[in-house]
Amino acid sequence: MKALIAMSGGVDSSVAALLALRQGYDCVGATMRLYDGPEGQEDGLRTCCSLDDVEDARSVARSLGIPYYVFNFKDEFAEKVIQKFADSYRQGKTPNPCIDCNRSMKFTALYRRARVLGCEKLVSGHYARIDRAEGRWRLKRAVYTEKDQSYVLYCLGQEELSRTLFPLGELSKEQVRQLAREGGFVNAAKPDSQDICFAPDGDYAKVVRQYGGEPGPGPYLDREGRVLGTHKGIIHYTVGQHRGLGLGWHEKLYVCGIRAEDNAVLLGRAEDLLCRELWTEDFNWVSLAPQAAPFRCTAKLRYRGRDLPATAYPEKGGRLRLVLDEPQRRPAPGQAAVLYDGELLLGGGTVL
Repeated sequence: MKALIAMSGGVDSSVAALLALRQGYDCVGATMRLYDGPEGQEDGLRTCCSLDDVEDARSVARSLGIPYYVFNFKDEFAEKVIQKFADSYRQGKTPNPCIDCNRSMKFTALYRRARVLGCEKLVSGHYARIDRAEGRWRLKRAVYTEKDQSYVLYCLGQEELSRTLFPLGELSKEQVRQLAREGGFVNAAKPDSQDICFAPDGDYAKVVRQYGGEPGPGPYLDREGRVLGTHKGIIHYTVGQHRGLGLGWHEKLYVCGIRAEDNAVLLGRAEDLLCRELWTEDFNWVSLAPQAAPFRCTAKLRYRGRDLPATAYPEKGGRLRLVLDEPQRRPAPGQAAVLYDGELLLGGGTVL
């Protein structure tokens, strides 16, 4: 069976290619050119999509003796990921572009190219596992939970899971690097990518300005609607933020909400951020078939967040209400709430 390996130039995808070969797949390597980013940062951290990444992926493919291609997806990436990112910030949300990239690019656009090349499977270096039980494909956490990446894969459906392989799901990072060293890969010691590829310096506002403009200053409001000062533009803030407000208030204030309709940033105390109930939209059922009745689960509200016991209440139109057992700090609208049952990822949606 023929498989397309999504090769980012990093050690994880390179070892995924090695393991797919060992499993007997007829492999083809491919890198998506999504964005023309900088080659690195002064602090030594790396983003993906650099020219060095392409050369590293090409070197590994050559050492493995497999064909290698570079596909230009920059226009599609700009439309479906960067533009959506900028639009979300203008709406007062805090999006997760890595989830959108997985949804729109890696497991959709790239797989279309895989089919053109005659590949039936898409191989990725994500740390997660896939199995099949009771007639349904299931997405599971990685064995080594400190590297688990299932949270950013909740967008995958049954069709995507049926054609995807995650060879690293049972390996630790050190085991992956050891395999790369044994294979003589040039990227065996390469640092992991950090931050968002199209905003490596963390200047999200610059991206928003480039993709449609920036809302101007507006009022800071307290819970009673009183004006506390003037903010510099809603795209500079996210729910939970307390640094950089520029108010000099007598008590520590936090961003508790952003109202794009009147360009207001709502401020309050730390306890005002606590919630037990939240809603999601565009809920995607993964390992669990679509449900109508409430069910118990654990929820992750942040990529590196802990599992929170909760009860989920499915609603019509792809919405789901989540009631946490204990109050937690509210996630920003636009982030993901992902539900689990032990090692199984049940599904996830976008926080409203």
